[in-house]
Amino acid sequence: MADATKILVVDDETAILETLSILFRGEGYDVVTADSGARALEALEEERPDIVLTDIRMPGASGLDVLSRAREVDPEMAVILMTAQASLQSAMRAVNEGAYYYLQKPFGNDELLAICRRAAEARTLRRENRLLRRKISSGEGSDAARPVGVAPAFTEVVELAETVAGTDSTVLLVGESGTGKEVLARYIHQRSERADGPFMSINCGALPESLLESELFGHVKGAFTGAVKDRDGLLVAAEGGTFFLDEIGEMSPATQVKLLRALQEREVIPVGSTRSVPVDVRIIAATNRDLEEDIKTGRFRSDLYYRLNVIQLRLPPLRERKEDIPLLARHFLDRRSAETGTPLRLSEEAEGVLVDYDWPGNVRELENALERACVVTRGEEIRPEALPERVRTPPKPRLVRERPHENPPMEVIERAYILWVLQAEGGNKKRTAEVLGIDPSTLYRKLNRYGIED
Repeated sequence: MADATKILVVDDETAILETLSILFRGEGYDVVTADSGARALEALEEERPDIVLTDIRMPGASGLDVLSRAREVDPEMAVILMTAQASLQSAMRAVNEGAYYYLQKPFGNDELLAICRRAAEARTLRRENRLLRRKISSGEGSDAARPVGVAPAFTEVVELAETVAGTDSTVLLVGESGTGKEVLARYIHQRSERADGPFMSINCGALPESLLESELFGHVKGAFTGAVKDRDGLLVAAEGGTFFLDEIGEMSPATQVKLLRALQEREVIPVGSTRSVPVDVRIIAATNRDLEEDIKTGRFRSDLYYRLNVIQLRLPPLRERKEDIPLLARHFLDRRSAETGTPLRLSEEAEGVLVDYDWPGNVRELENALERACVVTRGEEIRPEALPERVRTPPKPRLVRERPHENPPMEVIERAYILWVLQAEGGNKKRTAEVLGIDPSTLYRKLNRYGIED
């Protein structure tokens, strides 16, 4: 294997050393051996192995001495202790002193290889996590990470986002709650010429109208009770960068008017002031509402909508990009593994459960479900029982799904009514026919005509 994992095998029995050497070399490991604890202490300095597999009871330096020295040489070195005389006291001491695993002889080859494989994976994750933190703290690795997904409906959106990132055009992100609108907004910012500037955001539905105006546009001293000094708004604070207006559809009509002026004039007037302040900021807005419908009902201003809707990106719900569910799951688990140093993976059964679920809360719900599974899982493999019950046993799909069009033809109404009664009667066709006042044969003909499966 490329960059083979180096393992130091320590035992005072030559036959065991030879057997384990053959086993590990056959699996592609770079093997170093030591036939005593004293020689193992020397090898730790000279060889710097990734993994140490050592017997505990040896003349001279013991396996615990090797463990202690290994922790000094490299705290991330994984040390696996072997013994034929296991005791609870010695196991507790080994774990407390930092042993990765405590293995009792005799053991199977498959068991030993699995333990060493997990130890190597854990060491690699810790190393990568350390390097990543170093890059972040030094300002390296600032390239925007592409949002995770391979589904055509999703990649088309990401590619369009990459295209518009280099412009200053206003972008409107639409889609259900939890589809990743803020993630895409940050991606656009990071790929833009404004990437060195700030990225600031606000949830328009999380604040009352008066406080939202103050947060957006700022205020002057004395503008309202508690305004003890002048304060710049977030639009000014985001100067030279990007401002993300989340849930723009929740903004009050009065605030919409002021935002429209700010977008048109590229300036804001702080609350309580008559002096305008110029702003240079790129606007990205997002909503899970149907703004065109809100315009019809008077909830949203049409002029503001057209000002925001220069470039619209519609993020598909997770149920329409099923092929991305395993990728997103692995992404979240890898991130969790990097944080904890413990490799985590999904069982095939758990992955199947995730793919079968419709995820009404979209990517956010998936992330939360996996976080819950990581917390309750004891070990490295996440099984279906670790997932939330609503995911394991989703409700049966409703038979009536489609919404009738305005002024639908009679057959659309009849079909919807039949489905509604059939659903209410739990799929019982005989009872459905009785409720509809028709004989069963007529019902079967109508079901066949309307393409309703048995």
